[in-house]
Amino acid sequence: MDAMMDKKEILESGLLERYLIGEVSETEQLQVERYLQDSEIRKHYGQLEADFERMAMENAVSPPPQVKEGLMDKVGSKTPQQPPINANRSALKSYLAIAAALALLFGISSFWMYTKLNGVEDQLELVRSQNDILSDELEDLTKNYDDVINTYEITSNPKTEKLIMLGNQNSPQATAVTYVNHTDKTVFIDAEGLPKLSEEHDYQLWADVEGEMIDMGVIAKGENFLAMNYIDHAESYNITIEPAGGSDHPTVERLITNVYLQ
Repeated sequence: MDAMMDKKEILESGLLERYLIGEVSETEQLQVERYLQDSEIRKHYGQLEADFERMAMENAVSPPPQVKEGLMDKVGSKTPQQPPINANRSALKSYLAIAAALALLFGISSFWMYTKLNGVEDQLELVRSQNDILSDELEDLTKNYDDVINTYEITSNPKTEKLIMLGNQNSPQATAVTYVNHTDKTVFIDAEGLPKLSEEHDYQLWADVEGEMIDMGVIAKGENFLAMNYIDHAESYNITIEPAGGSDHPTVERLITNVYLQ
């Protein structure tokens, strides 16, 4: 036993651990091999070996079956021998290095896969959003196309009468066009030329039948071409400004335009 280091110092110095993984100088290696002649130190070293081997095996990856079979064929006929301490130490060091490399590789692969999956999910979400936008735009285009076709069919019908309504002194800049078809009993109004009103007021269309004003409907805000109620035997069409939602009777002093039917 080395006089410069007692048994307790040897066990607590970490020298045995460093020897086990091959991180000692030649001088320290010779010292440890002398210390291992002591039964208590040898027992402690054996426990260290077992602990390190267990750690290595917990992180190991099973080899392919063909590798295992080939190895067993080579060693099957040989008599097992107790490997020297240095051989065990080198093998354990290799196990630990392989386990650490595999753990690092697994960590890098997992992070790469996680990053890739997140990127794919982001791209899918972007595609979904773009598809939703394109779907909404296509729906709007289809509606606009249908509206244009419908408007063309109404206004180009030979049986449709076009009536231009010009503003009076209450609203000189106002213009509107009504399209009436007495055969189909339909009335449509192009209200694009009517000045915008506040939220508190709406335009309302009336039919004059033998001096009685009959409601043909409120001209909805934001609609340029819309269907109104057809009234039989109307002599004229009239537009007034009414409280929002319309009135039961026209506000005559707020009449802005009218047109007589032929």
